[in-house]
Amino acid sequence: MDFSIASILLQDGLTNGAVYALVGMALILIFSVTRVIFVAHGELIAFAAIAMAQLQEGVVPGVLWLLLGLGALTFAVDAAVTLWRLRAGTQRSAANLGRSAAFNLGLPLLAWALLAHTSLGQSGLPAQLLLTALLVVPMGPMLYRLAFQPAAEASTLVLLIIAVGVHFMLLGLGLLVLGPEGARSEALSQWQWQLGAVSISGQGLLVIAASMTMIVALYLIFEHTLTGKALRATAINRTGARLMGIAPAQSGAIAFTLATLMAVLAGVLAGPLTTMQYDTGFLIALKGFVAAMVGALSSYPLAWVGSVLVGLVESFGSFWASAYKEVIVFTLIIPVLVWRSLQNPHSEEH
Repeated sequence: MDFSIASILLQDGLTNGAVYALVGMALILIFSVTRVIFVAHGELIAFAAIAMAQLQEGVVPGVLWLLLGLGALTFAVDAAVTLWRLRAGTQRSAANLGRSAAFNLGLPLLAWALLAHTSLGQSGLPAQLLLTALLVVPMGPMLYRLAFQPAAEASTLVLLIIAVGVHFMLLGLGLLVLGPEGARSEALSQWQWQLGAVSISGQGLLVIAASMTMIVALYLIFEHTLTGKALRATAINRTGARLMGIAPAQSGAIAFTLATLMAVLAGVLAGPLTTMQYDTGFLIALKGFVAAMVGALSSYPLAWVGSVLVGLVESFGSFWASAYKEVIVFTLIIPVLVWRSLQNPHSEEH
């Protein structure tokens, strides 16, 4: 291995690690607030990447139909709950139903109207990014409302089983609405800088910059906004947060919304780097989970460091032993789990 090859592998490792950092931080955000290990996060990444590619091709993204279906189902559940509460004499539920209709029906219909009246192939990059976010971000709180909010007080194991079920459901629906074909979006930046024998791409620098910007944004949100402090309170003590007037259900919906926004960012940034299929995001999410475990599912900076480590190990492992690169990456989690187990005493969850 000479210097030029090592430089290329280093750049690829840092770029992939930055993508995994977005995934790892999103998983930590969801777990700390809701205790859900969101296995299906990778599907949202794939949906965003494929939607972006289809918009650039001038095709209506198949994710639109999934969004319309999820929105209608979520509104139907809210309507049934509201009807039951109205019969019980809780008049406040009627206002909640209006907000549910605006979000679960209004946003999908808005996305449908924009796609129907927009020249997709000729729309600029900002419009494509906004449309992709509009198509995918609402799915996060919808999935939380349908699958996790009703079981919010269940054990972590039950929530994990539900998350696995959501993962398989989204895989099947993704195959149905997207098909088995892969898609790759255009690079967000065509800038190239030749430094000797090493070519530095603007896309890679953009991925790294976006990842570092997101960790700074999370710090500012949690430290300097009322919403962030409410999320922190919910993560520390759900019962205490409820006694202080913070609704854990609302905190969970906000956490899923922010995490899904990070999934969209990861999908848009990773789309030009690899061909994305409906099930490609699962492997990305697993590597992000390894990074999140380095941060003990609680520390964003440690998760970012773990993500860079995973990316570098994957990059150099693919050069030395390409057939075993995935095995090498996932083996990293074993010493991390052993170390965490020795640090923290075991406790039974009831």
